[in-house]
Amino acid sequence: MLSYLAAALPENTSAAARLLALQCALRMNTHMRVRLSKGVMRSLRLDTATGPSHEMEHARWLRTTPGGAANEIAAELLDVTLLGQAPARPDRRRAADWALRAGYAARAIGPLPRLASVYLTANTDPEFGTGLGDLEQMARACGTQTAELSGTLDQLVAAGLLGSWQACPDSGDLQWTSPERRWKRSQPRSHDNSPEA
Repeated sequence: MLSYLAAALPENTSAAARLLALQCALRMNTHMRVRLSKGVMRSLRLDTATGPSHEMEHARWLRTTPGGAANEIAAELLDVTLLGQAPARPDRRRAADWALRAGYAARAIGPLPRLASVYLTANTDPEFGTGLGDLEQMARACGTQTAELSGTLDQLVAAGLLGSWQACPDSGDLQWTSPERRWKRSQPRSHDNSPEA
């Protein structure tokens, strides 16, 4: 879904609006309607009255609709190709909850680090705690430039949310390690001192 949104949303869409779009796309029903509780919006640290939802309306990607309960916002998504991109609704709902958790630790840093954290976690090999991707593709998915993305990756490392990262200037490849992977690599190897049988 992150790759689809990177292509479907206007290039200048902010990271906050992209976080909102991701949640909407993953939580929509088969009629392309979505209801987001204000608790979800608070978890995303998004203002329900202004900002990202207005940005997405201006981009003609969604339209807020009346009739939502006092503790939620309701919207209709206008990108009809979303239905062909998304897996079944139960899988999407689990992915939406996962995306909230994946970016939660970066909530204090801001929307761009939070979106970058979701992107990196989604593309990290869970067995090895490492990832490989294209720096420009990640920048596009996060709605930023590669120069700004470099600073964001440094912020994630400084906050302990990313182990390490490096970009190859020739190929544009981006490599990273999760913080758990960095921690495991720094541990001394244990030696078996038990006597041989």
